Amino acid sequence: MKSNVGGIDRILRIVIGLAATRTVGWWGWLGLVPLATGAIGWCPPYAIFGWNTCAMQKPN
Repeated sequence: MKSNVGGIDRILRIVIGLAATRTVGWWGWLGLVPLATGAIGWCPPYAIFGWNTCAMQKPN
């Protein structure tokens, strides 16, 4: 899997995920999704639609 979630997007996902997981009920479980995608740096919908928020990497 090539990383498709970059910098600010990743930080926001982790912060929102942590905030949501502190709640009770299904919001807490739903908070695991942005937390996980931010932690691993890969988002399935981004891959499907060809989106990428990672910075461009310089070729060696």
